[in-house]
Amino acid sequence: MKRLGEGRFYLVREDVLTDSMLKTIEVKKLLASGKASTIQEATKSIGLSRSAFYKYRDTVFPFESVARERILTIFIQLEDQKGSLATLLGIVTEARCNVLTIHQTIPVQGRANVTLSLDVTAMEMQVERFIQQLQSPEFVESATIISSGAL
Repeated sequence: MKRLGEGRFYLVREDVLTDSMLKTIEVKKLLASGKASTIQEATKSIGLSRSAFYKYRDTVFPFESVARERILTIFIQLEDQKGSLATLLGIVTEARCNVLTIHQTIPVQGRANVTLSLDVTAMEMQVERFIQQLQSPEFVESATIISSGAL
């Protein structure tokens, strides 16, 4: 008996996928982007039954989510405030990233720089959304990807 995730994988053109498979991908995008907060809400807005979503959710993936880079290095400029690094690491944890390295400069004139190297293999959201979340605290002036690559 095969377990979930076992078996062969194939790369197929979008036009040969069933409508339910394509809608499953759209539902996953809505959930990852935060445009829908529940599976019920996302499937209803796309016009897909929840049972069809559950049937395909672990078997159909956009190519970029399978081929995406696994290491992301981000440069963050921030105001030096108590707990700011802890807040950023909370965002990293919620995104299911694994911290590989952290470098924080000594604050000068109330400003500090943080460079994070992250293993993003388990991250389910789009990188753009993750960067937006890192930029959301008031103390963050900027968050920029400086490199990405495979492990």
